[in-house]
Amino acid sequence: MREVRHFENLDASVRFFDTHAHLYDERITDVGEALALSYKAGVDRILIPADSMGSSKQAVDYAARFDGTAGVKLFCSVGVHPHEAKTYTPEVEEYLIDCLNRRDELKIRALGEIGLDYYYDLSERSCQREVFAKQLKLAYELDIPFILHEREATGDCLDILRDFCKRGCLRANPGVCHCCSMSPEAAQEMVKMGFFIGFDGPITFKNNKKTPEVCRNTPLDRIVIETDSPYLTPEPNRGLTNIPEFVPYVCARIAEIKGEPLEQMASITYDNGNRLYEITEDTK
Repeated sequence: MREVRHFENLDASVRFFDTHAHLYDERITDVGEALALSYKAGVDRILIPADSMGSSKQAVDYAARFDGTAGVKLFCSVGVHPHEAKTYTPEVEEYLIDCLNRRDELKIRALGEIGLDYYYDLSERSCQREVFAKQLKLAYELDIPFILHEREATGDCLDILRDFCKRGCLRANPGVCHCCSMSPEAAQEMVKMGFFIGFDGPITFKNNKKTPEVCRNTPLDRIVIETDSPYLTPEPNRGLTNIPEFVPYVCARIAEIKGEPLEQMASITYDNGNRLYEITEDTK
């Protein structure tokens, strides 16, 4: 069994915000231990995203049940991922609306993951586009940021977002392009629409040339860090189950690309995470 390499935080005052970690996934067998290790690495804030009605309920449950464990503050989202678009029913939409109307009570800070995924096509593409548009409408009408999942569907995704933007149906802070795999040019268009850009483990992969280029061209005030835990484990722990403990490696790689001290990049991305999810003193 490979030994885990733990991030050595040189300054205990440096804190990190993992803005996307699926803590309810069965691969994370001990959530309390994962949170303790994460806090030791400097991670004291995590958002737990959802991808279905079932995981939305789990995200809400975990954000309540484990909030404050080992000193880590938890938030969550609810929403239906493009893989699960075929499960989107009026009952599911009613559930999402009810949750979003109780967002402060339930610690919900976003709608998502929503979007398009043409890599696996687990739901028909026409169904994905329809459900994406429905949830975009919810995000605008209920005034909340959304978490965008896009894979191998950049053209259709941008077309839908452009249409909503043209009709004045995107918020000033629409949300985040999670685990951005778009081209640098497409990512720049997202930034112009007001989006934050989320970077994960792939930015640390040696053969990945596109994501570092996207990062180089993304303004500092639009960058957030994610693990997408338990997936996409960054180097040097690639191949192991990912937990928020490893998000500092993502931040360190971004700092290297941007030519900024790690401490400064941690502070920038922490503040950006709070702005993305509109976390104020009242919601902290």
